[in-house]
Amino acid sequence: MDNGIFELVLEYVNVLFLVFTTVLFSMFTVMGYLSTRNSIHYKNKNSFGDLSKVMASPLAPSITIIAPAYNEGMTIVENIRSLLSLQYVNYEVMVVNDGSKDDTLQKMIDAYSLVKIERVLDPNMKSKPIRGIYKSEIPAFGKLTVIDKENGGKSDALNTGVQLSTSRYVGCIDVDCLLLPDALLHVVKSFAQRSEKRVIAVGGVIRVANSCIISGGELEQINLPKNWLAKFQLLEYTRSFLLGRMAWGRIDSLLIISGAFGFFDREIANAIGGYDTGTVGEDMEIVFRMRRYMHEQNLPYNVEYIPDPLCWTEVPEDLKVFVKQRDRWSRGNIETLQKHKDMFLNPKFGRLGLLSYPYWFFYEWLAPILEFLGFFSIILFYFLGILNWKFFVAITFCIYSYSVMFSLYAILWDTYSYKQYTRPRDILILVLCALIEPIVFHPIVVWSSVKGNYKKLFNIQSGWGSMTRKGFSKAS
Repeated sequence: MDNGIFELVLEYVNVLFLVFTTVLFSMFTVMGYLSTRNSIHYKNKNSFGDLSKVMASPLAPSITIIAPAYNEGMTIVENIRSLLSLQYVNYEVMVVNDGSKDDTLQKMIDAYSLVKIERVLDPNMKSKPIRGIYKSEIPAFGKLTVIDKENGGKSDALNTGVQLSTSRYVGCIDVDCLLLPDALLHVVKSFAQRSEKRVIAVGGVIRVANSCIISGGELEQINLPKNWLAKFQLLEYTRSFLLGRMAWGRIDSLLIISGAFGFFDREIANAIGGYDTGTVGEDMEIVFRMRRYMHEQNLPYNVEYIPDPLCWTEVPEDLKVFVKQRDRWSRGNIETLQKHKDMFLNPKFGRLGLLSYPYWFFYEWLAPILEFLGFFSIILFYFLGILNWKFFVAITFCIYSYSVMFSLYAILWDTYSYKQYTRPRDILILVLCALIEPIVFHPIVVWSSVKGNYKKLFNIQSGWGSMTRKGFSKAS
């Protein structure tokens, strides 16, 4: 094959890449605009009304917070204390000990004076066997319920909680997350504020708690992470949650609610059979099915999104653990897209089928693969002597510049709107992260995604993996 054919192929590749990049830039620009509009709308809408009245009312909707726990002995006592200190009347904290092999259960029993109680269980319950249900002998901990069961994975633990709950709403969170005291008030307001549509789910922004100071289950001081990998994730979370998901929420096309902070209408969650235990991307998959259910039943509904910094979590600081986490996210994304492939460009599902699903397909799944293959294509074209250097340098500079600009806008908007990081030094460090992220951090994310695709393609079994917690810093 002569160079003429290679050059023709290269021209087509260049055009395809240019179109792909242009569409992506256009979508990100629109997302930035929509997310800004949504944040302003949310702030204006919530500047009126006294949430404390909701907190004090015994008629407030009931909520069960379900927190699966597996080998969380290092932080479990502090995390439960945080959940028990929320400013709300009618709620229950249900910790599901999913067959932990460490001292998680014993630490809960000792710290909260738990005793096993008798409760009649539905023989048709779909979950791994329950070994015991515990309540505290101390009235101050009356909101706490601990379920001890055989290990079945996070989805199975969440389903256990959903089935045992009697509340109107269920909140599915990671047990290591720290919720701010007024978190449930904002969640309830989001569920109750629409009359023409039923709110079936509420999600929110996840903040990075690494290096923050936690005392008595409360966030005492917000600090920038000391670890550089955590710094990059903070920037990524700010950009994806505050700009990306807020934009999808603005047009009611959000397809994922983070497993770290997701609240659902329990009736609808039960109607679709709860979480899918056959996927590692259960947080995304349940939103797909809930939306499908409402579409197929022709019921008006909405999924709300809260931009307030209500949930803080610890992110991986070890590169190996981080890659495993993103590998799993990638596999979960593939599994969900496969299960719901009939939604692709299907007008029956409105914006979800015509806009949201194609975006996830092309830019969340396909884009990392194209980036990975593009790297090797550049090397191949270079050795063949047919690389168009002017085009390569120009498109690389445009991609880099736009990526940095989008990250800088996320930092600017977060600083202006929510003022979580106000020290000049912290902001300058985040700006530095934005400048070097496309070169240092993004390639790792791409590699992790490709690794997940490889495992899925060749059916290499790999479950959730584990993350070693360092625990939150405490005030001295």
